[in-house]
Amino acid sequence: MVHNLEEGPLAGVARKVLDGRRLSREDGIRLWESDDLPAIGLLSDYARRRKVGNDVFFINNAHINHTNVCRNLCELCAFGKKPGDRGAYTLSIEEIAARAEKLRGLGITEVHIVGGLNESLPFSYYEEMLRTVKEILPEVHIQAFDAVEIDFLGEISGLDLEEVLLRLKEAGLGSLPGGGAEIFNPAVRKRICSKKIGPERWLEVHEKAHRLGFRSNATMLYGHLESIEDRVDHLIALRELQDRTGGFLAFIPLAFHPKNTSFEHLPGTTGMMDLKALAIARLMLDNFDHIKAFWIMITPKVAQVSLSFGVDDLDGTVREERIAHEAGAETAQYQPPEAFLQMIREAGRTPVERDTLYNVIRRYGPERSL
Repeated sequence: MVHNLEEGPLAGVARKVLDGRRLSREDGIRLWESDDLPAIGLLSDYARRRKVGNDVFFINNAHINHTNVCRNLCELCAFGKKPGDRGAYTLSIEEIAARAEKLRGLGITEVHIVGGLNESLPFSYYEEMLRTVKEILPEVHIQAFDAVEIDFLGEISGLDLEEVLLRLKEAGLGSLPGGGAEIFNPAVRKRICSKKIGPERWLEVHEKAHRLGFRSNATMLYGHLESIEDRVDHLIALRELQDRTGGFLAFIPLAFHPKNTSFEHLPGTTGMMDLKALAIARLMLDNFDHIKAFWIMITPKVAQVSLSFGVDDLDGTVREERIAHEAGAETAQYQPPEAFLQMIREAGRTPVERDTLYNVIRRYGPERSL
């Protein structure tokens, strides 16, 4: 069926995809301008099969958001609070230890830690947090602190970027999440996250982390004030860094949730936009193995459909998620492994439980429920 697309508005793009050639900026814009969602889906599904086959990955993980106190208070964010605000919190090391203790025996292989930029916390807090989680859950991989947080930790500690990363690695840090990228267009960033580090610094943090042996993820926040050109340029910047380092594990498009933000008047994303964001990412990011649908942000049903739109990863069990839910996400905060098996099998794909670095923990049978 993909060969049938070699005529029509997407013919040039289709020929490149079939030939395994890299798509240009113009191709990316053409894909976003197209309303032919089935065609985009077919192309992305073809690219996915060629890249990673029929497996769909998920992980047994848990999130810890250690503080929502943040000096930046980004316009796009519903999570951050000022010190003393109603609902502001910071977990003590003892409270973090208690949360880690509750995760024992659950088969978790990853703890994901991100939070606000809390100026009252010393650098030693972050080191102690990592050591504490690692002592309680020694076999668990810790993915923690996005590029914005890493930059902040350098500022409060007086250490340079490499020293920060090496100190955190010594304390137990395994990899970096992809948050804080938002959208790379500086003009849009001034409106949605005016105090956040710029795109050059975000890319620099990840490049340095890759050079030091860390792997990381990459994200893009879409559905706010950005243009389709901004989305394509964002993907190309990530693709160029991946060409240089090969350090990114996965790309995760993040659907903007406007509730309780400065942009509450915006409608939020549609299912069509969500699927296009994932599919176009698969087509543009030819050097990324994994495209992840974060079910918490787009709902499990859309995430399941996205398995026909270039996606090969559904993230994980999560257990507790505050950031998207503060902004109006209405999904559950926990999805058991059995739910992933059902979602994946119903889509006719093979479920694979993975760890953070995509080592296979268990490959399940491809039984289909429908």
